[in-house]
Amino acid sequence: MESVKLPSTVEGIMAKPVITIEASDSVHDTAKLMSKNNVGSIVITQRKKPVGIVTERDIVKRVVAKGVDASKVPIKKVMSKSLTTIQSHMAIVDAIRIMQKQKIRRLLITKNEKLVGIVTQRDLLRALAFHVVISFRPLLETE
Repeated sequence: MESVKLPSTVEGIMAKPVITIEASDSVHDTAKLMSKNNVGSIVITQRKKPVGIVTERDIVKRVVAKGVDASKVPIKKVMSKSLTTIQSHMAIVDAIRIMQKQKIRRLLITKNEKLVGIVTQRDLLRALAFHVVISFRPLLETE
């Protein structure tokens, strides 16, 4: 049986680079950038520092459903301001615990105080499931 090296920290599963947009840019520009990069969320920055995050759901609920002109609304009016960041060396299991405790679906990953990645609840659960499958593989294999 070949050995599989499984990532044990969020650095091994994070999405990078982080897609960002300036807080003064419009909701319309943000949606276009999200579509172009095929992502469901985007980090909002001000002077290159993360200040918020916005998801497709935020845009639908706060702009589209209200019939607001997305080209006239700055994304800072729609973003969630609470950001949770963790270090890149944090264990996957610990990241899952943080998400559960804070009831959030995304974590920003930092290394040496610099934003280097993002992980979603789905990324973490997929990695955890992979660990379980690999752990049980020897029991399932027959010779």
